[in-house]
Amino acid sequence: MDKINELQSIIDNYDNIVFFGGAGVSTESGIPDFRSVDGLYNQKYDYPPEEILSHTFFVRNCSEFYRYYKDKMLALDIQPNAAHKKLAEMEQAGKLRAVVTQNIDGLHQKAGSKIVYELHGSVHRNYCTKCGKFFDAMYIKNSASLPVCDSCGGLIKPDVVLYEEGLDNATINGAVNAIANADVLIVAGTSLTVYPAAGLVQYFRGDKLILINRDPTPMDSRADLVFHDKVGEILGKMRIEK
Repeated sequence: MDKINELQSIIDNYDNIVFFGGAGVSTESGIPDFRSVDGLYNQKYDYPPEEILSHTFFVRNCSEFYRYYKDKMLALDIQPNAAHKKLAEMEQAGKLRAVVTQNIDGLHQKAGSKIVYELHGSVHRNYCTKCGKFFDAMYIKNSASLPVCDSCGGLIKPDVVLYEEGLDNATINGAVNAIANADVLIVAGTSLTVYPAAGLVQYFRGDKLILINRDPTPMDSRADLVFHDKVGEILGKMRIEK
C-alpha cells in the first residue's frame, strides 16, 4: 500500500483525529513565513522580524511595530487553501475533533472549522489596552500609524502572542487535552523546533502519528507516516465519507 492510500485508510477508519499545524499550512495560500528574509524586507526595515514582533519593541517603538505588522501580518484578502478546506470537511464529517494551530491568520475558521486552538492568537482580535474594547482586523489595517480606541483613545494591541509573552493558559489546556486524547495526530507545516508549541506533540499517546512537512523534522523517526511535501497537496487528495 502506498503512503497516500495508507493515509486514506487511516482517515477512513478513525473518527478521533486532531490536526496540529504551523506556518507551512498557510504558505500555500500565499502567506509567507515571516522569518524569511527577502530584499524587500532588507530595504524597508531596520530590525529583524523577531525583534519587531517582541513585547519590548511593541512598548518602546510601537509605530514601527505597526508599520511592519500592517505590511506583513495583515493579509486579509488571503483565502483558505486545500488543507484548510479538507480539515473543515473532516470536522463536519465527524472525523476531526480539533485543529491546533501556530498561525494567526484565521484561515481555518474562514474555511469552516469550528474547534480551533490558536496558540499564538489571531490578527482578527484586537483590544484597547485601556478599556478592553474589541476591534476587528480591518479597523487596525485602516487606522493611522497607531490604532487607538474610538471610545477612550487608548492604544489598541493585537491579540497575538509576541516574543517574550506567554501563551494563553486556556488555549494551551484545550490543545493539550485534544492532542492527549486523540487516536490520530496529523502534524503538518511545522519544523517542530519552535517551543513551547512544538512540545505539545509529546502529549500524544494515540495510535497513529502522521507528519507532513516540506523538510525533515526531529519527529520523523517516531511517525507512522511521513510526507515531505506540501500540506494542501497531500490532504487535498483525501476523500471524506459523510
